[in-house]
Amino acid sequence: MLIRSPEVIGRDGELRESAKALDDALAGRGGAVFLVGESGIGKSRLARELAARAARRGARVLRGSGSAIGPVVPFRPLAEALFSLTRDSEPIDVGGLGPYLPALGRLVPDWRTGPADDPAPPLLVVAEAVLRLLTVVGRAGGCVLVLDDLHDTDAETLFVLEYLVDNLGPARVLLIGTIRDDASAAHDIARSAARHGACALRTLRRLSRGDVHEMVAACLGTDRERVPPATATHLWQLSSGIPFLVEELLHELIQDGVLAEGPGGWHLTDRSAGTVPAALVAGIAARTAKLGPAGAELLAAAAVLGTRFPAPVVQRTVGADDRTAAAFLDSAVDAQLIEPDRAAAGWYVFGHPLTVEAVLTPLGPTRRAELARVAADAAELLHPGLPGDWCTRVARLRQLAGDRAAAGRLFADAGHRALAAGTAEAAVGLLDQADALLTESPDLPLRGAVLESLVHALGETGHTGRAVALASRFSEVGLFDRAAVLHARLAWVAHLAGRTGDGLAQVTAARTRLGLAGSDRHRAAVDAVHAHLLLDAPRSGRPGEAGRLAAAALEQAERHDDPAVAVQALLGLSAVADHPAVARGHLERARRLTETHRLPLWRTHVLRRLGEHAALADGDTGELELAREQAERGGAVAAAYAAEAAAILHGPVLGGDYRVAEQRLADLVAGAERHHFDALVRRTHLIRAVSAAHQADRAGMAEAITGSRAAGGDDHPDLALSLGLGQAFCALLEEDHDRARRDLKLVRAHEPGGSPLAGRHGIELLLGVLAGDLGPEKLSAVAAAEESGFRWNRQFAALAEAVLHGRHGDTARAESAAKEAREAALPYRMAGHLGARLVAEAALADGWGDPVTWLRKAEEYFHDAAIPAVAGACRTILRRAGESVRQRRHGLHRLPRELRDAGVTVREYDVFQLLAHRLGNTDIARRLLISPKTVEKHVSSLMTKTKLSDRVTLFDYAATLSRFTSGAAPAGWSPRPAPPPR
Repeated sequence: MLIRSPEVIGRDGELRESAKALDDALAGRGGAVFLVGESGIGKSRLARELAARAARRGARVLRGSGSAIGPVVPFRPLAEALFSLTRDSEPIDVGGLGPYLPALGRLVPDWRTGPADDPAPPLLVVAEAVLRLLTVVGRAGGCVLVLDDLHDTDAETLFVLEYLVDNLGPARVLLIGTIRDDASAAHDIARSAARHGACALRTLRRLSRGDVHEMVAACLGTDRERVPPATATHLWQLSSGIPFLVEELLHELIQDGVLAEGPGGWHLTDRSAGTVPAALVAGIAARTAKLGPAGAELLAAAAVLGTRFPAPVVQRTVGADDRTAAAFLDSAVDAQLIEPDRAAAGWYVFGHPLTVEAVLTPLGPTRRAELARVAADAAELLHPGLPGDWCTRVARLRQLAGDRAAAGRLFADAGHRALAAGTAEAAVGLLDQADALLTESPDLPLRGAVLESLVHALGETGHTGRAVALASRFSEVGLFDRAAVLHARLAWVAHLAGRTGDGLAQVTAARTRLGLAGSDRHRAAVDAVHAHLLLDAPRSGRPGEAGRLAAAALEQAERHDDPAVAVQALLGLSAVADHPAVARGHLERARRLTETHRLPLWRTHVLRRLGEHAALADGDTGELELAREQAERGGAVAAAYAAEAAAILHGPVLGGDYRVAEQRLADLVAGAERHHFDALVRRTHLIRAVSAAHQADRAGMAEAITGSRAAGGDDHPDLALSLGLGQAFCALLEEDHDRARRDLKLVRAHEPGGSPLAGRHGIELLLGVLAGDLGPEKLSAVAAAEESGFRWNRQFAALAEAVLHGRHGDTARAESAAKEAREAALPYRMAGHLGARLVAEAALADGWGDPVTWLRKAEEYFHDAAIPAVAGACRTILRRAGESVRQRRHGLHRLPRELRDAGVTVREYDVFQLLAHRLGNTDIARRLLISPKTVEKHVSSLMTKTKLSDRVTLFDYAATLSRFTSGAAPAGWSPRPAPPPR
């Protein structure tokens, strides 16, 4: 048996801090603890100790682990952890999860409620489902979720992990994760969360000399005094303070008789110095030798395959029959060199990565290469076509075998598959390896295909600089058509990054390569991207040419069955369409192509554009969030950032949640700058300008516009949006309506076609009607356009119609239009109140709607939002209408809402509170240091404003309100008589 310490040594601080986190979790204050350190440092052992302590206290423990080999199975660690819930004798009642249960079926088939081919739920839904499940599990006695080796896990698990870390607060759940201390996405998530106080991050250090001394004694089951300091020091030096190596060395030293127990304790019989690798290699070699030559051969073949390996491939590699292979594997398990993989039948894992290295070290390069070659042959024979991650596995084996050409082809195939599957980030790594291995290959078409896919993947993942650097190598591929396509790919990369000039230069290079004899198929690829770049060019005035190029590209793409170029062309046609319905038709057609031909990366671009149309039509950003999520899942950074920008504009900015908007915009602009997405940097600054404008922050708006111009946006089309949606609204919030109309006129001068949100189909209509410049016929002509039906615009267009109907005495139609406007304005807090303020005077004058209520609500909103000009205008209009106006004195926030709405002042409320104690005028006057006559005046005013007929019911009302901390009387309450005060 191997020697293991029965105690966790040298981790008192980590145990103490983690125990505190466990106490908090069991008390209903959930959280996360990440244990970080190098291989063998004891992360998993510490996690097991914490889990064991939790289990002893009645908590339910769930365990899962990442995998280090090849592209991993999505959600594997989470699925492994959750599977135990279906095996336990006390199963969890998941019925209460309601609509979230189907999402869990993706992780645990037992909980699947629909057909197996149902579309995968959004990652956000899966994350919320896991959170709710853990909350249910933790209700009884708490729950501890242990996720091991997060540095080797998949992106989907990491998404859920980050979501859990941010949202575990109210649950009786503690998440414990172990992460190797080298660069990884999991490490980044843990560090970021720790910086924001969302988790505890504990970095495990190597053990000190004293800790190793204590650990050796614990492993040997003896007192520390019976382990001489020299012995402990020798082991500390050999192990470098790594707990795993301490135990491994102890085992081997005892087995070899180098460490023996005598009358005075444990002593080394041979103090010859050694290095950690040599000591470990010797120990593993001795243990391997006990398996016999055939067993050692099998173990070596397994190590060539990595820390996780399938038994059938190893068996085929060494040529063993079923019975022999099973016997050797069982022996290796008994020797604790390997163990069965709980997640997959027929698979095994080495106990530690260092064990793999130790097994491989004695093998010379030639032997390793031969084993790798035979293992690759076996894998290809057992897995025809190399499905799934087998292509990558065999590519690595071929590389280890020294077959660069075969390895390069396989890495290229794996990279193309990854790109086709929508995992652009993975594709970059695989194609990079293929490119490096094929540098000297005479197969020019293959090298060209690798470069083409690599440029595409680099562009999608935001590595624009790397993609551009590949341009100098396009001549390597030899064929002019292929080089032209590569330039077209690079032009698309420039388009994604907002580098229009660079993109047009690449188009010119592509057309030069094609010349007059280029094929129509390759010319279509150039035309499609050229169309997009013409639309990107500031005030190019060439939408007609862009549309012609896109249409030509679509025709040739369909003729040559090139669905990717067809989708690209349809995206261009949607951008130049004269009518939103036509644009949506092009996009729906593109979406069907991406789904029919399985083009997930192109699908993210299409979904983002469809999401923008949905947000315009109804204010719903759900499709944009879905597009962003799918793009992130595939590593398509450009598409994800574009979707995020649109979601922020249509969501928190127009919705009035400015704090959330600013936080998301700050993250977005930082990411866009990091990836050098110039157009996105400009657009993000302009969205920041709109956000500032909608808060009447002219200085912040100007600063953001300056930031956009600094990023090259002096003449960018989005500047028109900042004028109509930004500067005009800022002027309205400053009560400068003339300036707002001037800004809206500038929109027409800057962008005659007009962005759908730039004002022409919305706020400009309302201002024109209010000013008397727009009559029914002109309004009807503009309002008939589909753009006027977009939800943001509809709130203002409907108000304009209401004003005109009211002006002509048609009260019923005015109120109907006003109701439509209020419904359209529901997602837009600021805009809804601003629209009410703008039409209130007309409504009062013409006798329609409920302008007094609108003004009171608008005044409260703009007062709370610190926009005094509009709040003051609302109060002025109310006074002119003869209505009471709420005094904005210090302490007004203390008043219950119904009293504020009734116009009760702060001083009247002071009196009202004392009435709850049934005090007379004299007692109240004495307490408030005012005269009894003033008290009587306040009481009379209170009776008038609350519409209560006598003092007794006022006493009752005051007493009832005082009993409810919310400041609101209970439903159904009505004043009832009470005895008068004595």
